[in-house]
Order: sequence, then C-alpha cells, then structure tokens
Amino acid sequence: MSLHPRSSEITPRCLYEGRREWMKRLAAGALGTSLASWAARDALAQATALPGARSAVPGAMLMDKPTPKADASSYNNFYEFGTDKSDPARNAHTLKTRPWTVAVEGEVKKPKVFDLDELLKLSPMEERIYRLRCVEGWSMVIPWVGYSLAELIKRVEPTGNAKFVEFVTLADPKTMPFVGSRVLDWPYVEGLRLDEAVHPLSLLSFGMYGEVLPNQNGAPVRLVVPWKYGFKSGKSLVKIRFVDKQPRTAWVKAAAQEYGFYSNVNPKVDHPRWSQATERPIGDGGGIFAKKKPTLMFNGYEAQVGQLYAGMDLAKNF
Repeated sequence: MSLHPRSSEITPRCLYEGRREWMKRLAAGALGTSLASWAARDALAQATALPGARSAVPGAMLMDKPTPKADASSYNNFYEFGTDKSDPARNAHTLKTRPWTVAVEGEVKKPKVFDLDELLKLSPMEERIYRLRCVEGWSMVIPWVGYSLAELIKRVEPTGNAKFVEFVTLADPKTMPFVGSRVLDWPYVEGLRLDEAVHPLSLLSFGMYGEVLPNQNGAPVRLVVPWKYGFKSGKSLVKIRFVDKQPRTAWVKAAAQEYGFYSNVNPKVDHPRWSQATERPIGDGGGIFAKKKPTLMFNGYEAQVGQLYAGMDLAKNF
C-alpha cells in the first residue's frame, strides 16, 4: 500500500476538518473570540518578550490592522501536530526548542552549524507586519520579529553553483505526534530560488507580536515569505541547504498538479478544486461568515517582488 494518499484526498481533509472546527465553535456560541482557546491562552501565558525595531525594508510594514494574537496563535497549519486548525495549539507543547541548531550546508564556502543563540545575535531584530495568505482561502496580518534571510546567506557565502535554497524542518516523532502520518513525506521540505531567498522581504523569524514564536507557529525559527502561500514558509527549521537543482518540496511530492514549486499568490490561477480569487480574513469579526476580500497579486507585494518573475508564465510556473 502506498505511504501517501491520492492527491484528491489531501486538501479536502483539511478543508472539511476546518469547517468542522468552525461548526463546533458556532454550536458552542463562541465563534470568533473562541479562537482564544485554552491551548492558545496557555501558550500566550508562557510567552517571552522579543522586541524588534520597526523595519525600514520597503513593503515590510503593512498598514492593515493586525489579526488578534489569540487568533493567529490558535488557528494554524502545522501538520506535524495535526491537520485540524486547532490541533497545533493543542499538541505543540511537546516540542522542545532548546537546545536547537540549524545546519547550513551545500554549495557554500563557509558551511556552519548555528546554535539558536548565534542566530538570534546574527543581525538586529526587526518587526515586520506581513500579510499571510493560506491556500485554503483564509488570511491573517501578523507582526513578525526577525531579520532578512539574506543576513544569514551572506555569512555562509554561496558558491556560483548555488541556484536554489532548500529548507528542511524538524521531523521528530517523539515530540511531533503526527510525523509518520500518511499526509506527507517527512521531513517537511520547502525551497526557494536563490534570488527569492536573498530578497529583503524573505524573513528569518523568531517571534511575533513582540514575543518569541509560540510552538504552534513554528518555534524557535521559521521562514516567512509574504508573497507566497503560507505553506512555502517552513516552520521549526533544522537545515538550510544550498543546491544547484530545484528541490523536491513536500507538497510538490504529494500533489504536484495542485501545489507548484513557486506558489506565488496569484488570484488568476485557481487551485484545481476551488478559486483563489478571494480570501476570508481570520479575526475580522464574522468568523466563517466574514465578508471575503479580493486576493491581491503576490499577496499585495507586487511592487516589491514582481520583477523577480519578469517574462515568466505565472500560470505554468504556479
């Protein structure tokens, strides 16, 4: 029997489970504010301050109202802890974030295994307010804390053979109860072209809302690429590898016809089974009944990143 489900079995599960979770909340008479579940409240109570200076990177400080912190920390995609949106906040307390290292290797002149404390001190922390758009149709606005991934990249000096960057996340069945499930091939792997990785908006994030990342949001260090769908931003990173060929990423391996390597937010390219033309902001007051908004090209960052894809067929290279 195959380890992986048919592609048609993958996303519908998270969609119907997401709807089921909303209906549970509705039945309890707590839709919207109920996102501040016991798990989220517990996680917030354990938060540690991680302030950052306001970023001067063009496009980094979105002026939209941020999503309430309780919503952003309790409605998550992190399949290592379950496929329900509420599962990560409920289950991620088992993740151990100390000690933690990130190995940087491959086509670089200065490969290195970075301790978390080294990474935290590598560059001054900034606050950046980015829009997060999920392929299922929901969106958030989150104040992240971190610094440009380019700061790390320049330290390791990629060689001329480095064309892509592969990101490998933790896959520990002892602390991540859903690692080993048939939804994906573990560990979770993502990738960017090198020019995407060094773009100033590509963020290595250690915190959100002025505090260290909650486990369910990708602690202790994650990627945030704001112009791409959220699954491109790998959580709980343990390895960054510079390679000469396009990496085989987790969702491309699972369902290449549905989740392309680039995964730029493009309202003109529908998912095979639903439209991407609109989105529903989480924490916008109406819950599942919140008014949908038009999806913006490149998630609203076209002015900053559109030139990276000049001349490309963005329907073919989705």
